[in-house]
Amino acid sequence: MFSGLESPWHLLIVLVIAIVIFGPKKLPELGHSLGSGIRGFKHALEGKEEDIPASGTVELPPVQPVVAQTKSDDVSASSDQAAR
Repeated sequence: MFSGLESPWHLLIVLVIAIVIFGPKKLPELGHSLGSGIRGFKHALEGKEEDIPASGTVELPPVQPVVAQTKSDDVSASSDQAAR
C-alpha cells in the first residue's frame, strides 16, 4: 500500500506542500521544535540517569489541605449574611 513512498519525487512533493502550508519562514522553527521533541522522547525512553535522584525517590512539595464547603455551611453563611 505504501511502497515507494520514500522515493525522491514523493519527498519533494511533501516538502513543497509543507512550504505552501507553513511558509518558508516558519518551516525551520517547526523543524527545530520537532527535533527537540524527538530528542526529549528518546532521552525519556532511555531513562537517563541524571533525571533520577541517587536515592531513587522523588521529593514532592507538601500538600495543602482543601476544605470542602458543604450545603449546611452554605445555608449558615447565607443566614449570617441575611441577619446583617
